Amino acid sequence: MKNFLRLNVSLLYWVLVAPFKGQLFQISPIFRQMVFIGVRATPMVALTAFSIGVTLAMQAAHSLQELGAEIYVPDLVMVTLLREMGPVLIAVIVIGRSGSAVAAELGTMKVSEEIEALEVMAINPIRYLIVPRFIAMLIMLPALTVLGNYIGVFGGWAVCHFALDVTTAGYIIRALESADTWDLYSGIIKSAVFAWLIITIACNAGLHVEGGAEGVGQATTAAVVQSLLAMLVTNAILTALFFFKA
Repeated sequence: MKNFLRLNVSLLYWVLVAPFKGQLFQISPIFRQMVFIGVRATPMVALTAFSIGVTLAMQAAHSLQELGAEIYVPDLVMVTLLREMGPVLIAVIVIGRSGSAVAAELGTMKVSEEIEALEVMAINPIRYLIVPRFIAMLIMLPALTVLGNYIGVFGGWAVCHFALDVTTAGYIIRALESADTWDLYSGIIKSAVFAWLIITIACNAGLHVEGGAEGVGQATTAAVVQSLLAMLVTNAILTALFFFKA
């Protein structure tokens, strides 16, 4: 925990304080990490989001048809995606793909003494290695969440249009009427918090690997498990704050 807190303090310094002291971080590594962390995860995110939208619509239709209320299927798909399913499941995909890769990459650099070599050359590892990954994750996970919401809603439309004979206009109107802007903003806020947790946990695990290749594997597994647990607990807390306020 001490190492994790120290890493967060260092990140805040290099991102928020150091640029005003003339110690700017480079932009090109950030774009490279955005491609690695976010762009390459887009196909998996798109497929996951589409399947979520289709599954939600089919499950809702099965239950609501018995009540003659299948017109409310777009409402359920829209609100559930924006508030919960979109941010959470897309974060799970990013943890499994990008978070684990970051932990393994940094862990390999640690055991091969590349990080010590940076320190010998008077290059701060946090500034050079962690800051670009941190900023890239903070940008790309909310962006992927918004993209996933659109694709998930499209998946719900496919079920409603072809299985329930709901018109496209009717689906869009019901979906827009059921949700408000706060539903979208709350999901984006959640994804930003998840991004912070995912990347800091992954980087902390990678920076403190011990024991060679076996240690890299153990650190990667620990990073994934800890990220998932932290994300789920944080999601429950944020949901309570956003939608169950007194």
